[in-house]
Amino acid sequence: MTPSTDPKVVLVTGASSGIGEATAGLLAERGHHVVLGARRTGRLKELTEAIRTAGGSAEYHPLDVTDAEQVRNFVDAAHSRHGRVDVLVNNAGVMPLSKLEALRTDEWNRMIDVNVRGVLHGIAAALPVMRAQHHGQFVNVASIGAHQVSPTAAVYCATKYAVWAISEGLRQEVGGDIRVTTISPGVTESELAESISDPVGREEMRTYRSVAIPASSVGEAIAFAIDQPAAVDVSEIIVRPTAGQS
Repeated sequence: MTPSTDPKVVLVTGASSGIGEATAGLLAERGHHVVLGARRTGRLKELTEAIRTAGGSAEYHPLDVTDAEQVRNFVDAAHSRHGRVDVLVNNAGVMPLSKLEALRTDEWNRMIDVNVRGVLHGIAAALPVMRAQHHGQFVNVASIGAHQVSPTAAVYCATKYAVWAISEGLRQEVGGDIRVTTISPGVTESELAESISDPVGREEMRTYRSVAIPASSVGEAIAFAIDQPAAVDVSEIIVRPTAGQS
């Protein structure tokens, strides 16, 4: 694997599994220093040790993206230690699918809190740092659900459309110093489906996931966007299985 010619300090939320885990490992292999954040600190410790054993550079911090103060502390700790924050990968997300008629309002609110407010908390924490240092990049993980809606996924898709809209607005606002990339994965191997408690939603997802790409494929897309020259902003990437439409 070709190492990056411009090693960066990259913060990754939702790094304990799936796309976050794969992205952190891949970026570390390419010579970036990765800062892992998630709620499962035991898992983060294991991943950090594995990255270091393989010759990479990594650290971890406990992180619940629904808590704005924790997100600020996550970013501030990396900035204090390394003097800069080059990239924030806003990856943390949940996907408890169900039809609207199931009225699972607690799950709707959880998706809004993690998928939307979590991204906003990341932007609020890192944007002042990136403004002050005159460079930086946000990589916000949306979903193919930001582009198409399916039964049981109305609220999830709404949250991911919000991620897309927030990212596009941010891109237009920040000007030439800061890059903004939206990554929209199609069906991907991950633990997201484990959060589906509704039986209808779980069955829909079982069918939906009959064809899936590995999380590392999404990590490759993220790495591609990060490794472009500073003057190149990869605004959006959709990555999905060749087979099927999702």
